[in-house]
Amino acid sequence: MLAWSKELSGIFRLSLIMQLLCPLFAADIISTVEFNYSGDLLATGDKGGRVVIFQREQESKNRPLSRGEYNVYSTFQSHEPEFDYLKSLEIEEKINKIRWLPQQNAAHFLLSTNDKTIKLWKISERDKRAEGYNLKDEDGRLRDPFRITSLRVPVLMPMDLMVEASPRRIFANAHTYHINSISVNSDHETYLSADDLRINLWHLEITDRSFNIVDIKPANMEELTEVITAAECHPHQCNVFVYSSSKGTIRLCDMRAAALCDRHSKFFEEPEDPSSRSFFSEIISSISDVKFSHSGRYMMTRDYLSVKVWDLNMENRPVETYQVHEYLRSKLCSLYENDCIFDKFECCWNGSDSAIMTGSYNNFFRMFDRNTRRDITLEASRENSKPRAILKPRKVCTSGKRKKDEISVDSLDFNKKILHTAWHPKENVIAVAATNNLYIFQDKIN
Repeated sequence: MLAWSKELSGIFRLSLIMQLLCPLFAADIISTVEFNYSGDLLATGDKGGRVVIFQREQESKNRPLSRGEYNVYSTFQSHEPEFDYLKSLEIEEKINKIRWLPQQNAAHFLLSTNDKTIKLWKISERDKRAEGYNLKDEDGRLRDPFRITSLRVPVLMPMDLMVEASPRRIFANAHTYHINSISVNSDHETYLSADDLRINLWHLEITDRSFNIVDIKPANMEELTEVITAAECHPHQCNVFVYSSSKGTIRLCDMRAAALCDRHSKFFEEPEDPSSRSFFSEIISSISDVKFSHSGRYMMTRDYLSVKVWDLNMENRPVETYQVHEYLRSKLCSLYENDCIFDKFECCWNGSDSAIMTGSYNNFFRMFDRNTRRDITLEASRENSKPRAILKPRKVCTSGKRKKDEISVDSLDFNKKILHTAWHPKENVIAVAATNNLYIFQDKIN
């Protein structure tokens, strides 16, 4: 275990170890990023319905600095575009979320979802093939049974390593509205899926039915005042989960209390300051992501301008609040006009829950040290990212006079945004998705 002083230097001294740069096509825009439980695999999903899995290279004597590099391990088409003929609606192939299952054997399993359908994929390796069949030739053609005069025993022969991705389960037809979250339960047998108005509980072995555990749809849709924006299972207690809403509230539910968890066990909400209320207050207070800490003691929420850390034992206010890009408060009107105010930023914890990370505009991403309350702004871009070079902190100028290394608020590019980030569960390795480009950084190795 690293001492905090060493870990701190790692968090704030990041160097680029891999960048995947693609031409800008809509289908190539990365829509989700997720490390597996060991951190050796990293999965990304894009708007074209593809899943790309990267595998971490092991350090070797010939390449002592290769440890930490991620290379493409497998690529497969997870979802295809569909059409709902009853509602005359197109169903996009875009991957909304990917969640890994804990590894039980040599194969890996992950859940991927688009707006309507969740799929369980098995990723496995093959380095041997069977040869010497009785009923077919080596090229696969069937043999004439009357010409078979002897019995052969098939043997396994070595072959080039091949990674196969095969769908093992398809969970469909359970959501009327668009799925925004999936979360694997700590029992590793069930998982949650959430859309705008409902949350369902699934068993990984059963595809034809799920249990509806939250339903906030009113009898009259005109009375609808909020929607579900994110949901997640507790990392240790399989009966506990939380879900956030567009009103900026978080509800913690206990499935032991009732089969239908419409009545929450705890309700987290920060009182609004009347002096700061504006036309945009409700929009910017909407929570776009909620994540439990690895310890299960805290949870983190991301709204448009800030990240908040909540103690599960204190409902009336967050214990920590970090401003991500407070300088944009004066720009809310223009952000509303170009629809950027509705962007949904994600957030993530590091492995020890001592630091958090989230994205911003201009390909900036923010990191916060919970112990020292230090923070830093870094940029993921092909212009300033040379392999193994330390990232330089960036600063945004809000006043009239701008220093040499600062960038003006008016110069920020709102088309370049980092919505999806992921942190290695055990090390200071992070993955950042900047539109259609993937960057992987790690703490600087001296």
